[in-house]
Amino acid sequence: MTTDADQAWDRLRLLRDNGRLAIAYAEAGTLAGSLPERRQAALGQLLLGLDPNVVTASDPMVTALNVVITGNGTTAPLQAPLAAAFARNQLLLRPRGQGQYVNDLGDPGSDVYSEQTDLTVCLLDPDLIASELAAVWTAADCERVLRSAGDRIRALAAEHDRAGTGTLVLTTVPLPAWLAKQLVDFQSRARLSLAWREFNADLLRLAAELSRCIVLDLDVLLTAPVSLDEPRMRVYTQVGYSEELLCRIADEIAAVARALCGRTKKVLVLDLDGTLWGGVLGDDGVAGVQIGPTGPGDAFRRFQRTVAQLGSQGVLLAVCSKNDEHLVRAALAERAEMELREEDFVAIVANWEPKDRGIAGLAEVLNLGVDSMVFVDDSAFECGLVGEHLPQVAVVEVDREPTRHVEQLLAGDWFAALRLTGEDRARRNSYQAEVQRDSLRSTSSSLQEYLNGLGTRVEIFSPDEQDQSRIAQLTQRTNQFNMATVRMDLAQVQAALSGPGSDVWAVRSGDRFGEAGIVGVVFHRIADDQLHIDNMLLSCRVFGRGLESAMVREVLAHAAELRVDRVVARYRPTPKNGRFAQFYEEHGFVVAETDGDTTVWVHDLAELPSPLTHLAVTNLLRRPTP
Repeated sequence: MTTDADQAWDRLRLLRDNGRLAIAYAEAGTLAGSLPERRQAALGQLLLGLDPNVVTASDPMVTALNVVITGNGTTAPLQAPLAAAFARNQLLLRPRGQGQYVNDLGDPGSDVYSEQTDLTVCLLDPDLIASELAAVWTAADCERVLRSAGDRIRALAAEHDRAGTGTLVLTTVPLPAWLAKQLVDFQSRARLSLAWREFNADLLRLAAELSRCIVLDLDVLLTAPVSLDEPRMRVYTQVGYSEELLCRIADEIAAVARALCGRTKKVLVLDLDGTLWGGVLGDDGVAGVQIGPTGPGDAFRRFQRTVAQLGSQGVLLAVCSKNDEHLVRAALAERAEMELREEDFVAIVANWEPKDRGIAGLAEVLNLGVDSMVFVDDSAFECGLVGEHLPQVAVVEVDREPTRHVEQLLAGDWFAALRLTGEDRARRNSYQAEVQRDSLRSTSSSLQEYLNGLGTRVEIFSPDEQDQSRIAQLTQRTNQFNMATVRMDLAQVQAALSGPGSDVWAVRSGDRFGEAGIVGVVFHRIADDQLHIDNMLLSCRVFGRGLESAMVREVLAHAAELRVDRVVARYRPTPKNGRFAQFYEEHGFVVAETDGDTTVWVHDLAELPSPLTHLAVTNLLRRPTP
């Protein structure tokens, strides 16, 4: 019998044979999701041969990343599964390297330190330690090797943090049975395990200590059924991990890359019957649906706890269900076993309309793109409908067996972020406040009356150390009002703050309905008696209130106070920021030149835009020089 995986593979081979794989890259990425792990590497081999220029020219939504792959063993087998994992996330792998990590990270002239490198992957495997042991060794000998290797890796990672331009991804090193059981007494094995765990713990600490270092804990990946390595490959080719484990490592790396490129999902849209609880609400009634404390009900309760955990970290939760809305709200309110309540959701769509239409409506209400959404349903029909009409939505079809729902939801790692900020944790409250704003808008006689009634406050200030992670996150996640679309990590934000003549303005906002936190940022610098706006960003959460106009006016007024000749700004178009293509023109700028795909705008400061009367703007940074 032909399976979905067989059909997907046949389609991919047909695209290859017809020479259309590069221009159908997005379709290939979608098809890749239907393939089992054993075929991911084969697909990756097909993708590695594509011309990156043809792929990106055919689909502007695809982002190409230059990735250096290094390690202590043979790293070439990681390339193919990584290429497939990137394709599933609308990313394109441009691999570099395959060298030894000591040389690559220790040589300032290597690809690792090239300005074009976006990501450096350092794949460490157990031979890192085993190769330095004598033929006969003790637990104490291994302790010394572990300490030496740890010191070496720490020094190299610190140097990368200081001089590198991209993000470094390190892996921990699992302790293999083939090494541990060479010690015959349990006391020595325990001593070895302790030293090995301390070594990995020191690696994991680097993620907190270094601003552009991510550490992947491979022990987590080994909790699912997968072999650590393949003995013949380990011995004959120095490949330290099995093909299945390399596929899972590739998925983790792709999640990091997705976060770096602003592709992290923001909204979890949930079906109800058979997904969030058991049974059919319309048939079984509020008292009849299955939810805790035993049997299938407990499986649904555990799934709800997982959803609540995601929601507590800034993932927006929404419902899209074919149900009567009053029954849904009653179930969430009246069943004591529910882990989720109505207030946990930013929106509830419960009606009998097609679900793709409901999800599109949710995106409009939340002012987010449908590509920021993950939809979870137990119905193959509904999942297929959404996948066909809204291909940008990540669709998770969960089993009718509820004990697998948690595993299936988390498998895609859709919401992985580099770092979590205070704004992330407060995001649900911010979007719930937006509902109140919508209510005010609907009862206001005009847009101006609505804006006046909001009482919006804007404060411009210099970000301190705890704000800098949020600034980096804005560059990574903001897509619509991101004028130059420059993604930055924490180290690059810190460099912008400390660079000669450069400055970073953070923008905080609030109104009568609550505080929105840091929602915008302006990167600018003084050079050649001109003020250069390198980038401006504003969260889509506060669109439509004039904050972007207030930001650019404050920059222009600041420039006038500094008596510079003019202000220079850059706009680089992307598939997401087209609505703001004429933003600078609308604020008095004129085109000076085009530089590739970037338009350079200038403002002569002869006439500044008028202040917006409905905004109360406080700029703590506009201080003219003597």
